[in-house]
Amino acid sequence: MTSPEGTRAVPGTPGAEVPPPEATDTPARRLRGVPRQRHRTARSGEPRAAARDTGTLAFVESPVQLLNVLEWAHTAQATGLTVVVLSPQDPMTRGQLRRMAELARDEGHTVRWEEARGGPTAPMRTIGGLTPLLRRAHRVVIGDPFSRYVQLLLSLARARDLVVVDDGTATMEFISQLARGEQLVRWHRNGSGRGPRDLIFAPFSATARRRLTPAPEGGRRTVGLFSSMPVEAPPGVEVTTNEFAWTRSRFGPPRLTRAADIVGTSLVETGVVDTERYLAAVAGLARTHGATRYFAHRKESTEKLRRLVGETGLEIVRPDLPLELIARRGPIGRLIVSFPSTVVHTLPLALKGTEVKVAVCDIDPEWLTANASPRAQGFLDGVTGTARDVQRLPFTQPMAAG
Repeated sequence: MTSPEGTRAVPGTPGAEVPPPEATDTPARRLRGVPRQRHRTARSGEPRAAARDTGTLAFVESPVQLLNVLEWAHTAQATGLTVVVLSPQDPMTRGQLRRMAELARDEGHTVRWEEARGGPTAPMRTIGGLTPLLRRAHRVVIGDPFSRYVQLLLSLARARDLVVVDDGTATMEFISQLARGEQLVRWHRNGSGRGPRDLIFAPFSATARRRLTPAPEGGRRTVGLFSSMPVEAPPGVEVTTNEFAWTRSRFGPPRLTRAADIVGTSLVETGVVDTERYLAAVAGLARTHGATRYFAHRKESTEKLRRLVGETGLEIVRPDLPLELIARRGPIGRLIVSFPSTVVHTLPLALKGTEVKVAVCDIDPEWLTANASPRAQGFLDGVTGTARDVQRLPFTQPMAAG
């Protein structure tokens, strides 16, 4: 079996392809099957010229964050953004980011790629190079308020307008912690958050939390949230719904296949869910729903994916783009089955107007590891319980199928 356009399969699996090598200074290749986007202001077949800088500076560290920056710019009719990619080291994430960066350039935005983690001196070099941009920016858009890198950069920014775009389900936890005035800590982290590194970054984290807290009524600082998540923002935070209008206007509708597709998760890699329990659940879902493909999360380990192939016969697909774009372009199954994750909130929006159904499988408390955060089960239940326009599958169903 072959992987769909714009994806890569895991080496050692059916239809396997090795992700293309990429160099720091090599621009992203043109996406196969994705023509340059056409705009009213451009001549047919040419990308829109970069607009004059409007003073908006965006920081992203993942492909989904960059996608949501493009969605925000489309909704806000913001042009000429400067998007700074704080590049991670993971090859799969870097590959997706380079492809998203090309789409951002086609939209007329400037993309600045920073090797922010390329050695011990990289952080200081990156921050030093970005300081002039931070000083001039009137508006800053961020995708991950939990990121220490972003928190450090926020402490240098003078912008009066801050916008937070979705970074998946982490947005829900961010808003909850902001409303309670708590320290910003990722939901899956176990511990007090007072280790040596936490203490070093504590002043920057506190500054970032203050910057992300709306000013009193009549204040000159604004905080906005652009999200597809069901959140109750604290007073003063202006919420705009992300309906994936840019994605739907640029791609699709997709061709649908008869088989179901399963969306993978990195809950095993983050230490939340036991490996054996997860593999058994995926096998049960595949048998129950007739799934033939498994769309891997970019952080899933190759070893786990190889085991899935051997134990389930599923074709493992490594998407080259965020799943919202892959699904919208197609081909995609008429049924998409997922565990609690961002996609149970985003895919129904991206696939609006199609016949695709999205189902979510609950996480059995027995699947959690001994090291999982005490908050894990409640958070995962909240992700599932607040999802709209999805079919909910009890965790007993996939296990019973075995």
